[in-house]
Order: sequence, then structure tokens, then C-alpha cells
Amino acid sequence: MEQNDWRKSVVYQIYPKSFNDTTGSGEGDIQGIIEKLDYLQYLGVDYLWLTPVYESPMNDNGYDISNYYKINERFGTIEDLKSLIAKAHQRNLKIMMDIVINHTSTDHEWFKKAYEDQESPYRDYYFFRRSADNKPPTNWESKFGGNAWKYDPKTESYYLHLFDVTQADLNWDNPEVRKALYDVINYWIDFGVDGFRFDVINLISKGEFKDSQYIGKEFYTDGPRVHEYLHEMNQHTFGNREMMTVGEMSSTTIEDCIKYSNPERQELSSVFNFHHLKVDYVNGEKWTNAKLNFHKLKEILMEWQLGIYDGNGWNAIFWCNHDQPRVVSRFGDDSTPHNHQESAKMLATVLHMLQGTPYIYQGEEIGMTDPHFNDINQYRDVESLNAYDNMKERGFEESEILEILGQKSRDNSRTPVQWSNLENAGFTTGQPWIDIPENYRSINVETAINDENSVLHTYRKLIQLRHEHDIVTYGSIEPLHMEHDKLFIYKRHYNEETWLIIANFSKESCEIPADINLEGEVMITNGTITGNQITGFGSIVIQQ
Repeated sequence: MEQNDWRKSVVYQIYPKSFNDTTGSGEGDIQGIIEKLDYLQYLGVDYLWLTPVYESPMNDNGYDISNYYKINERFGTIEDLKSLIAKAHQRNLKIMMDIVINHTSTDHEWFKKAYEDQESPYRDYYFFRRSADNKPPTNWESKFGGNAWKYDPKTESYYLHLFDVTQADLNWDNPEVRKALYDVINYWIDFGVDGFRFDVINLISKGEFKDSQYIGKEFYTDGPRVHEYLHEMNQHTFGNREMMTVGEMSSTTIEDCIKYSNPERQELSSVFNFHHLKVDYVNGEKWTNAKLNFHKLKEILMEWQLGIYDGNGWNAIFWCNHDQPRVVSRFGDDSTPHNHQESAKMLATVLHMLQGTPYIYQGEEIGMTDPHFNDINQYRDVESLNAYDNMKERGFEESEILEILGQKSRDNSRTPVQWSNLENAGFTTGQPWIDIPENYRSINVETAINDENSVLHTYRKLIQLRHEHDIVTYGSIEPLHMEHDKLFIYKRHYNEETWLIIANFSKESCEIPADINLEGEVMITNGTITGNQITGFGSIVIQQ
């Protein structure tokens, strides 16, 4: 295979607000990204995915776009973005824009015109519905809590918002909407970006507006015309360009994800799914206090690995992003410096040896942890604050709510990148928009670069292995000993080559099953194998 195959790439996700602040505003900016390009080149990644930097009231931190063609002044200017792309390209780094086309902000010009004038053609850009008894048209729930319909007393009608009340869903059945969105995508392609991440893209096709036995998901998840629309988008925008695309797929299926990402169908390059990140939910409920279900984690990861591989689709693989807690706190152990470091390395190895395109979320590569906030006033996220109010109403104790938020809040991953042990972790000279974890004095980029045994150097080595060995990208996968309570074991096969991956999810030493052949060349390890014992949080990759 060609060395420049995008499938050999590693993507680094940047959440600009928390990445690097050059102005002292307390929030990161585009110049802050430019300032760190040499570091990202040193890390070895190929693509930089920026979460939305467009004009936005920031009710959902940029995922509520009010103008697709303008840059949010808080992050900088269009010239700053142009400079970022040029300077990234000089370092062989590609830029992937995050684009939200399931909904717009209610501050968007389209929505304002639709809201002001019932006769406006923009009215049909959204879902405005009347109901006979002045109740919401359906019982669908918003993913941020409450009913998914917002009442407009002026016109005695409701508009649909599957997310925040200020994020109105777009009507993709209207060809004018689709054309307008394709124009947006083509504008950014011409601007010079190298790829797109499409937010909740599998929700764009709405089915019938009926009451649901659950919360409405069955009427809009992987909806009736979604594949038709994605193929059309592909053909009208990036389809004939050398571009990498990834779709965020909410509550999706393997069958649909194969369709989304099989190259013959000309929809998207790859897909995110989140099933493996619900293994610490109780009965599918996020706002619960629960530990990792290790067997479920292995089962889901392997089901998707095998299913996508067999269907000629392509996975995006990841532990962390701006919507998920930090994996070392979640599935590892951040209670002691030793356990923190070893479990972070082990989790990195497990993920990066899977098939798919790995995504590293800013700070993950140094083992950043959840902040362990102990006061509701430290939280900023709209979803978390809504959940707090909801749990209060349901009679939860304050301490219980804070424990659940401490485990599940999106703010866990939104604290600023810890660059150094200087004040505010070297992130800003001002007041950070959200508190910085106290452990920044020991967990930071500067310290990690200077420690050859750091988590950072494990990530650099894993990226290098993917770039140099085709088996990591193209090899098939063979799960082993799936019933084991502590070990995650699998093999990769490509041509005549086999790699064995063993990872211990326990802090205790553990016996490796007797039928596992440990002979071969060690490609990377953070543990020790003595006889057939592997150390706590140990991991090893053996070329056989």
C-alpha cells in the first residue's frame, strides 16, 4: 500500500478554547495552535482536527454555528486560520475542520428570517410544526434534557431541536438546504482544508413525526434518506478530492456504519461510534455512578473491529474527545503516579494496535486526568448543569450528584492543556475559563518531553509503529481469551506476519494463559513479563 494512504494517519483533536491562549483572555485561540505546531510535528501526528471555530454564541462551545463563513472573534480571524493552514502544511500536518450541519444556532440568519416571517422561504429550512392542542408535536426528548420542541408563541408553533434549545435542526428534505450546506463545504475545501469531521451526521434525515415509546431516536437515527443524502453530499463536494472525512454517528449500527464508510458507496471515509464508551453506564443511562464493565468493553470493541473489517468499512478509534471523560481516570487508575503512568500507556497501546484511524485528544498523550472538581460552580458545560438541576429535582444528594458529574461530565476533558509547571500550566497569563487540575505541576508537556519513560514517548512510539508497519493499518484482527477478567489479548495478521497484543487492565500482576506463545520481538512494552506473569497495567506488543 502507498505510504500516503490516509488510513495510515493519526489524528490529533484540538479543542481550541482549551488548547493554548496567546492573548491572556483565559481562552485558547488560533495563534495558540500555530505556536504549538512544532510540538505536534514532534509528536508525529498527521491531521489536526479543530472543533468548530466559526462564529457562534458558544452556548454549546461552538457546535451552535451562527455563520459558517466567519471565524469566531474569540479564536481569531480568517487570516489566522489561513496562516495556521499554511504553517501546518509546511510541517506536513493537515487540517481537518469540524462542521455541524444537522442544526444551526438560532442566531443564524436563516433561523432569524424563518422565525420572523412565517411566509419566508427559510421557514422550510427548519422543522416548524403546529399541533392541535398546543402541546409539543411529539414526545421526543432533547439529548440535553427536556422536550425536543420549543414553543414559539408568536406563531403558535414549535421548532425541533434535538440538542440545546438554541440549536435548531435543519430540514435536509429541502433541496435548498442541502445546496446551501454543500456551498459551505466547498468554500472550506477551496480555502485549503484537508478534511472534515461531520458532527452527528447520521441524524440529518428525519423520519415520521410520531410519538415514541422511548425518546424519539428511532425516527431520526440513521434515518430513511441518510445514505442518499451523504452520497449526494460526497458527489457535490469532497468526493473527487483527496480528502479524509469522518462522521460522528450517534446510537448507530455496524450495518449502517459499513454503508457510511465502504469506499464503493462514496459516502464518508470513516465513522465514529460510541458504543464502547457506554460500558460504565447503568441500563444505558449516562448520569449514573458505575465502574467499567471490562467484558462489555472487549466485546463491543471486537464486535466493531471484526464487523467493519469484514464489511470493508473503516473505524475511527478513540478513547477520548471533548464530550468524554479522560480515559486514564475512567478506565485506568489515576490514584498514584505509578498507576497513572502505567495505565495510561497500557490504554494507549490497546487502542493504537487496533485497526482504524486513531484519534488522540489534546492532553491524552501526556496522560491528563479528570479534574476531580468538588463544587458545582466549577462546571461550565450546559449538559452537565442541566443534569445537575435534573438530579436535584429528583432528590439526589449534592455529594452524589458531584460524584456522578465527576465521573461523566464533558468538562472532565475540557480543562486547559497542561504545557508546563508554571502558573496556569502555561496555558494562559489570564484567568482560565475553567479551573485547571492541581496535578499540572507533575503532569505537563514540558516534563513529559524530558522523561524518556513518559506517557508522551509511548504515544510517539505507537504513532511511529503505525507509520512504519502495514500490519497495524491493514491487518485482520483475532480476539483471544475474551472471557479473561483482567487481560485484553488479541492478534493482528497481515501477509505472513502476526503481532500479539497483551494488556493487563488490573493493577495487580496477572498470569498470562499457558497457550499464549510469548516468543518473538518486542515492538513496544510498558510492563515486565516474568515467566508467564505480566505486571499490573502492563502491556506488550510482540512481533511473531
